[in-house]
Amino acid sequence: MLSNGQYRPHRATLTGAERFAVAMHRLIGSLGFFFLILVWTIVWLAWNMFAPAELRFDPAPAFVIWLFASNILQLILLPIIMVGQNIEGRAAEWRAQKDFEVDRQAQQEIEVIIAHLENQNEMLLEIARKIDHK
Repeated sequence: MLSNGQYRPHRATLTGAERFAVAMHRLIGSLGFFFLILVWTIVWLAWNMFAPAELRFDPAPAFVIWLFASNILQLILLPIIMVGQNIEGRAAEWRAQKDFEVDRQAQQEIEVIIAHLENQNEMLLEIARKIDHK
């Protein structure tokens, strides 16, 4: 049987860039990162709509600077997310293969136990018949 730690492929097989991509994938995919981006967006839009006119730096309703910054952020983060997903997918395939191997071994052991139990049942029936004949 595999323990929980044995389901993880060894981190040494990942390159530094792959480890970075996985870490970024986990960070970017977190609810905390979502709320960070949400708060950043709300503050940016609110500031540029409700702040004094001389302090606004990205005029509504276009918010061109915000759109540009958001697009640059997306262009940087999307490839990192895709690489992280590919690595996570390989790890999931590895875990599925290990699960399959464990299941196959368990099935073989169960078949041996069933054969043993059937043999015991036959022996018990034979003993019961011998006792009944006496």
